[in-house]
Amino acid sequence: MAFSQQVKDLIFSAHLDHCVCMLGTVGEDGPNISPKGSMIIYDDDHLAYWERSKKSALKNLQNDNRVVVVYSNKAAAEGGDLEYPGGIIRFYGTAEIHERGEFRDKIRTMLQEREIDHEGAEEGFAVLIKLDRAVDMRGNSVN
Repeated sequence: MAFSQQVKDLIFSAHLDHCVCMLGTVGEDGPNISPKGSMIIYDDDHLAYWERSKKSALKNLQNDNRVVVVYSNKAAAEGGDLEYPGGIIRFYGTAEIHERGEFRDKIRTMLQEREIDHEGAEEGFAVLIKLDRAVDMRGNSVN
């Protein structure tokens, strides 16, 4: 998948735009949805985020690494700044947890300063999501 610069910028600034990406996981206790303010497009095949809360989403990923990430920005769509219906993009893939090493270190340098400096960030680690597909709310491919 080759994402447009617009999509990359929107995901990177989602928290600042009040459109935090939501991560959907499934675990022994059922489904879970968690806000991830540090979500970024790592490259055309991956999303990534900084895991510092270490709660339900992390527990679920350790048992089932399949995820969905939802970005929703109705204002951008209505303002003509986002071509996708309803301003919604869904990313599907599988997650890898990187508690140390090259991916952890690189992803940390790619985050917004607020995420790097946030309380607990130093003890956090990276999650890299290998994308299977990205679609709008009508199921059309996103790039």
